[in-house]
Amino acid sequence: MASKYSMNDRPSWPRRAIVTAGEPYGNKGLHFGHVGGVFVPADFFARFLRDRLGRENVIFTSGTDCYGSPIMESYRKLKENEGYDKSISEYVESNHSRQAATLNNYNISCDIYGGSGLEPAAQIHNEVTAEIIERLHEQGTISKRSTLQFYDAKAGTFLNGRQVIGSCPIQGCKSEKAYADECDLGHQFEPEELIAPKSQLTGEVPELRPVDNLYFDLPAYLDFMKTYTAKLAQNPQVRSVVSKTMEEWLLPAQLYIQNKFREAFDAVEDQLPEHTVLEPEGNKSSFTVTFPSWKERDDAHAVLANGGVRFRSGKALVPFRITGNIDWGVPVPEVDGVSDVTCWCWPESLWAPISYTRTVLARDAKAAGVTEGVAAQDAALMGEPSADSTQVPAPTYQHSSLDWRDWWCSDDAQIYQFIGQDNIYFYCIAQTAMWKALGWNLTQSTVSACYHLLYMGKKASSSSQTPPPPADDLLNHYTCEQMRAHWLSLGLSEKPVSFSPKAYDTRVTGKDKDGNEVRACDDKRVIDPALKESALLTGVFNRLARSCFYGVAVKEGDKSPYRNGCIPAGAASATVVEAAEQAALAFEQAMYKFETHHALAVCDDYLRAANKRWSDASKAANKLEGEQANTAMTQALVDAFTELRVATVLMHGIVPAGCELICEYFDIDPVAFFSWDNIFASTDEFVEGLGEKPGEHRVKPLPPRFDFFSKHESQY
Repeated sequence: MASKYSMNDRPSWPRRAIVTAGEPYGNKGLHFGHVGGVFVPADFFARFLRDRLGRENVIFTSGTDCYGSPIMESYRKLKENEGYDKSISEYVESNHSRQAATLNNYNISCDIYGGSGLEPAAQIHNEVTAEIIERLHEQGTISKRSTLQFYDAKAGTFLNGRQVIGSCPIQGCKSEKAYADECDLGHQFEPEELIAPKSQLTGEVPELRPVDNLYFDLPAYLDFMKTYTAKLAQNPQVRSVVSKTMEEWLLPAQLYIQNKFREAFDAVEDQLPEHTVLEPEGNKSSFTVTFPSWKERDDAHAVLANGGVRFRSGKALVPFRITGNIDWGVPVPEVDGVSDVTCWCWPESLWAPISYTRTVLARDAKAAGVTEGVAAQDAALMGEPSADSTQVPAPTYQHSSLDWRDWWCSDDAQIYQFIGQDNIYFYCIAQTAMWKALGWNLTQSTVSACYHLLYMGKKASSSSQTPPPPADDLLNHYTCEQMRAHWLSLGLSEKPVSFSPKAYDTRVTGKDKDGNEVRACDDKRVIDPALKESALLTGVFNRLARSCFYGVAVKEGDKSPYRNGCIPAGAASATVVEAAEQAALAFEQAMYKFETHHALAVCDDYLRAANKRWSDASKAANKLEGEQANTAMTQALVDAFTELRVATVLMHGIVPAGCELICEYFDIDPVAFFSWDNIFASTDEFVEGLGEKPGEHRVKPLPPRFDFFSKHESQY
């Protein structure tokens, strides 16, 4: 907290907020990257907003992405290789249940963790999908295109996206794991551009055959996207990686051709559509061909291929595919003569949070007996969910509006979306343009894009020699709150960071006295990086909380006036008031910018300083006698309770279970306790707001040797 803040520095917050955490594919459980890189930061932010805005004004949504070729391909392999005999819907639901259980284990507080193809959201999502596609068609922004799709002649079937593999054709991308129209790094391209395609069904080189699908006219929004991206670059809430990545997609339509193909290029150049050639500079190994639009660039593909010219495409806006020719997907109404198709999983996953929001509000409407409006209509569409379809039980409160448009289309609402860096194209390019095209006044999202959470210094990969552990396995060695605090400390908003838990570190660090190799996980000399933040919880935070509650506890034979089981009345010292105010203001600034690691650092500094102030003040009081000792200790406790209350509110989103346990021993309603409406109030003012007299609010007696934050049993 180097900077000093004033109340005038406080950021502006919306009246209502939606928080999303993406949609994991329904073909597997969650790995630590899902949880630590996206869900925990999103949950921290959602919990903070509930405390800051009021819980009725925040909806936190996520769910399983039930559709798409990755799921179909995993399901096919499971059936063919392992004899799996259940339906693809049952397969997805089993994975959804695993995901939901993992999120529960990490205390992720979604208002709904649904599924795009699972109840209670499935029928609502189908309805939303139809509404959006028909609206885009009405607006003249989607139309039929005949494009090429891979066909395996040996297998006698069209191939879905993940059943074809090759190398990415996008200039500068080195991915060798590219599929029909996108690579594993999120680059988009046309199927005919894929380098060295191979069918994953038969290993044969597939043919390209024409199919009809619906496409959104993304290139028509190039000028809008340029203006919008320039504004984002000036927005303090948006990280530079977002605007810079977006800028890469707003370049002219270009092809890059190696110099060794120059002679072949020159032979066919006069057959190309309108274009310009930029000669290579210096030692560059390729020259650049620029076209007026993606259409001319696409027309050039066949000419160059026929002339034996190899090329790579530059990033540029191209029509965004809306539908696909696979059975497993959200059904799409007939539009522009295109029928019997389903929605491609990426577009429908972008508006899935709208579907989930409407599901939450339908649940509220049903519980309240509301019979009119969209929420009531959606309630009639809801099916009965399985036990794991919602991440938390239906709340005991109703959200502040049952109209989804008050959340998504209102000037006083905001959408905060937590995503991985490799999904910026979809959430910030495709979604932004579609939201504009719909003409519904949809609020453009404020996106928090995190860099990759590495594993042992390398990109996490299940096929590596040291595959990363599933998120649930980590809980065999660490507590949920240790992991939450550690992941939030890593600063993924600024750079990729390695997650290197000692429990899984198999590096050889030496030999024992018998000459046997010792691995890092068994070496007592090796400090566990994943426990760096644990001492703050199990040591500092625990000590401050215990000191407060034990300090006022009734003690046989001790007639000290502060030992009455109540929070003592009195004004906190000026130093304590100043420190508490500065911590809250600095914390709020960090949260506004999604700098969760800075928010945790604020808490760390504040808790350590508060603990030291208590230690110094209580020791000084113990050296005094009589009334002086009582006065000094009472003041030390007034200060400590002030700091404990503020620290617990700030830490609530980071380590919710322990903080809610502290609240329980304060014996104060959690809604009032954690509300930021009270964070700058003195303890006396806060107690008076509860309808009690200062000095008379009784706390819950704390058992001996009690821990609010515990180590994992394996760490003792």
